[in-house]
Amino acid sequence: MPTVHRFEVRVKPTIADTRAAAAIRRAKELGFPLSGAATAKVYLIEGELSQPQLTAVSAALLADPVTEEVRVGSAPNAPGTTLVEVHPLPGVMDPAAQSVQEAIRDLTGVATSVSTGSRFDLQGIRTADDAKALASRALANPAIHSVVTAPFHPTSLPHGSPYTLRLVHVPIRDLTDDQLLHLSKQGHLFLTLAEMQAIQAHYRSLRRDPTDIELETLAQTWSEHCVHKTLKATVHYTCSAPGPSLFATTHPGLTAHADGSFTIDNLLKRTVALATHELIAEGLDWTLSVFKDNSGVIALDDQWAVNIKVETHNRPSAIEPYGGAATGIGGCIRDVIGTGLGAKPIASTDVFCVAHPAQAAPLPPGVLPPRRVLTDVVAGVRDYGNRMGIPTVSGGVFFDDRYVGNPLVFCGCIGLLPRALVKGTPRAGDRIIALGGRTGRDGIHGATFSSAELQSTSASEFSHAVQIGNAIEEKRVLDCILRARSAGPGGTPLYTAMTDCGAGGFSSAVGEMASQLGASVE
Repeated sequence: MPTVHRFEVRVKPTIADTRAAAAIRRAKELGFPLSGAATAKVYLIEGELSQPQLTAVSAALLADPVTEEVRVGSAPNAPGTTLVEVHPLPGVMDPAAQSVQEAIRDLTGVATSVSTGSRFDLQGIRTADDAKALASRALANPAIHSVVTAPFHPTSLPHGSPYTLRLVHVPIRDLTDDQLLHLSKQGHLFLTLAEMQAIQAHYRSLRRDPTDIELETLAQTWSEHCVHKTLKATVHYTCSAPGPSLFATTHPGLTAHADGSFTIDNLLKRTVALATHELIAEGLDWTLSVFKDNSGVIALDDQWAVNIKVETHNRPSAIEPYGGAATGIGGCIRDVIGTGLGAKPIASTDVFCVAHPAQAAPLPPGVLPPRRVLTDVVAGVRDYGNRMGIPTVSGGVFFDDRYVGNPLVFCGCIGLLPRALVKGTPRAGDRIIALGGRTGRDGIHGATFSSAELQSTSASEFSHAVQIGNAIEEKRVLDCILRARSAGPGGTPLYTAMTDCGAGGFSSAVGEMASQLGASVE
């Protein structure tokens, strides 16, 4: 039976422990009497490795020999310290572990399983319960982490079990309105009653119930994230000053009222899209692809185009700010890559709207401290881009206490694309190929969660909706696509069309590419 080997990696005594300094700073902001700390990265490696192989892994892989030192097993607690460790929950993606696992295979030829974690030796924290409370608020996020107060060294790591496909039908045709709403909420579909009634009527006409994947596909397609129901809605706006609105009376789709208010029919169509189409109508010939693909494309010169994508990642960032912002920028980067026949991302940008970090009022239940939200969303965008070699070149922050429960996290990416590759055209007979990394249980219902109302229980109830980003794997995908983009005959792409698998997953990606042809998916 394979053995689980534990390694601890610490900075050398002569090197500043920046992770410990950050932990002390966060603890003081929350009122914990943390006077000192030391940290270690924990690697749990399960496999049949010989002693020479373990030595090679320890010496050549896990630590920087200039700044770090490795210990096999667990170091004893220093006098006057309390130990706490943070590890990913089972099923949550662990990108660092995946990289270590692949490196061990390359180094030794042995297949292993790997999990990573963090150890904190805390001074000034007297009890294990206090240490766990501090870790849960400042060092971990219960949505994706487990917190333990002893060195974590299991006899085996969690492993998946075989799955046998089982066709599941969801009985919907005979449900009452109340039962439809219950199904929508309990199934994390977050569809309105009218939407559930429309689905029910459709399947009544088919004389059968939907399969679970059909119902999930409709839910994600009709989600706020994928279809922008709010931005496309009819908005009634009341002006602060009475009288007719010039803005409302000079634009189509806007109706002014005598009391000074006005109605906007489809907010997205009448604002951002309207301005763009007005410029195109006036002869703006450098817009190459707008409101069609994964990002907007404009001409740079006769050979190159610039494409830009900006989107929000608010709900995930409210629950897990670092991961939410990281996958927010990762999704924008993926959208830029997946535009036309493949663009190269060159820069990131962001805007964050959060509550005042020094807010003195008690926080609502389930809400993270604003300072932590801001610190983590900044780090999430920065770290993800840095790992792909994409700099964050601009950003902005806006403070308002009304963002305390739901921050606005805008992420953006800019790319370069040959003008000849702005548009792809799938052909009948093409195969559909999925390219990328493995997925875990994290990220499930990420699209439909955007339509939910945030509540105090959201962090625990929807922890699965926050995806753990994997920048290293996305960088590999980018490099592969850029090579394949010119590897065909005469320097042409090896493929005819592409898109990204965003929150909507395969159903969204395949549906977009095959919208004019149809596709068969097993």
